[in-house]
Amino acid sequence: MNPFGYLGSFVLNLLNTLGGLSTMLWDALRWTVRPPFRFKLILEQMESIGVKSVPVVIFTGMFTGMVFGYQCYFGFHYFGAEYMTGMVVALAMARELGPVLSAIMVTARCGSAMTAELGTMRVTEQIDALYSLAVEPLQYLISPRIIASVLIMPVLNLITVTFGIVGGYVVVVKWLGVNSTIFLENISYYVGLDDYLNGTVKALVFGLILSVVGCYKGYYVSGGALGVGQATTQSVVLSCILILLFDYIITALLF
Repeated sequence: MNPFGYLGSFVLNLLNTLGGLSTMLWDALRWTVRPPFRFKLILEQMESIGVKSVPVVIFTGMFTGMVFGYQCYFGFHYFGAEYMTGMVVALAMARELGPVLSAIMVTARCGSAMTAELGTMRVTEQIDALYSLAVEPLQYLISPRIIASVLIMPVLNLITVTFGIVGGYVVVVKWLGVNSTIFLENISYYVGLDDYLNGTVKALVFGLILSVVGCYKGYYVSGGALGVGQATTQSVVLSCILILLFDYIITALLF
């Protein structure tokens, strides 16, 4: 195949994937507002996606804040502005690092699990069995996962941001000797509610992305066990790319 053929094939596959994602999202939203309402399944998914991801996002936020605190301190040290380290750490965690890193970690842990679980159900014909039982698979399998991801990601983002600031505080104040009062006052003065709301908006969008992509890749898998493995890899890669892409888009729109 010549280069133009590769380019055309890539564009067609991309458009096909985007179309499939949009269609699945629309169908899942339509089934969400139709009875029966499966609140128990939503709560189960919130536990699986949210509660069990708390240790992961705590470690992610903590060590990110600690590393970023070190880097900012030694960067500001050249200008005698070490007291600004707390503000920069909190601002970066609230606007960018918190929502992006928490979304990527949840994608690696839960987005891949969604794809593998749904893919296994597809290749073992469990999804087809739902049709025979007069159960709509989109309502039973997809909608609870999407709703749970959208609802729980802002909470995970808040946990990541909080522990990121705590990690920065431990390094900058306890180890590097910056005054604690100055560290906290700069955060309260320069970092406002709108910065945390911006991160929350991103977390909502990222939760939607990782759940829709994970469900789509698993729901339409083919090729047996090999296909499930490939779909899981594709799900994580595509979700991470879309998260970074929409991070830029949302940032550009909000600022």
